[in-house]
Amino acid sequence: MKRLSIKILYTIFFIILTICILTHSQISLYYAFNGLELWYTKMIPALLPFMILSGIMVRLHLTESFSTVLYPIVRPVFRVSKNVCYAMIMGFLCGFPMGAKTVYELYSRQMISRREAEYLLAFNNNIGPVYFCSFVLPLLHRRMVLPYVFGMYGIPLIYGLFLRYSLFRDLTARPPFIGSQASKTAGGKVSAPAGSGSLLYEIDDAIQGAVQSILSLGGYMILFNLLNVLPHILHNGPAVLLAPLFEITGGISMLKQRLPLYTLLLLPFGGFSCIAQTYSCIKNTPLSISSYTLHKIALMLLTAVYYLGWLLFFPESFMR
Repeated sequence: MKRLSIKILYTIFFIILTICILTHSQISLYYAFNGLELWYTKMIPALLPFMILSGIMVRLHLTESFSTVLYPIVRPVFRVSKNVCYAMIMGFLCGFPMGAKTVYELYSRQMISRREAEYLLAFNNNIGPVYFCSFVLPLLHRRMVLPYVFGMYGIPLIYGLFLRYSLFRDLTARPPFIGSQASKTAGGKVSAPAGSGSLLYEIDDAIQGAVQSILSLGGYMILFNLLNVLPHILHNGPAVLLAPLFEITGGISMLKQRLPLYTLLLLPFGGFSCIAQTYSCIKNTPLSISSYTLHKIALMLLTAVYYLGWLLFFPESFMR
């Protein structure tokens, strides 16, 4: 009965959305184009090269050697394996959704355990630093950089360190098991172990996987930007406070420099589009999207505490 009620609600919602799109075609076109343009001009150049390169390294089992430089620093603090260290590097440097995609690729090839994958998803899937420093901070007209960078990346690192010695204190830094034959994910899909094919085969497979992921990302950006049609019609204008909750990139583009603190608090959460995209990355695994969402909410609250502390202890420099 409950499932039937939910299905009816979904049906009503999409009927209303379809009617709104048909009756307000210009507004719908604006929001759909906004999502498409941001995907084409911002996301593809920033993410696709990293998706391809990371996919090749995972498939050729080069992740441990890649993480060798930072592993002597990460290992004593976080006490994790080299493959977990690699996922941390890619998640923090390349940005969302590379964190979730890298976790999926490593887990599906048995290069990290389920517990390690759950740990990484709790803090490792964030907005990328290139996107944050070149798009967000200039958009918000912020003169200072380091306090905002720490708020965006230092808080998740500290949160990850806290989780490592609390909820995930059972993790070990032992080398993972790499199967010699194809393995099955929890969703039943067959995944070949890393390094099982020729160089050209693995490059082709990595490119196809990256293109599929970036196309999926574009679809989510268009869909969730399009949801702004409903509050726009009800509000008789753009609902700029709701827009970042639907899709963060399009939303903050609409919000611009207004309410910078609001924008900075929403960035760790990422919006509903980011949650849906993360689900798309991990849907064929037993990894929980509910746990991921709770951790994103926790990070948003911790970020709020950080900015409150900045206001209380350094009010003269707050939000400059």
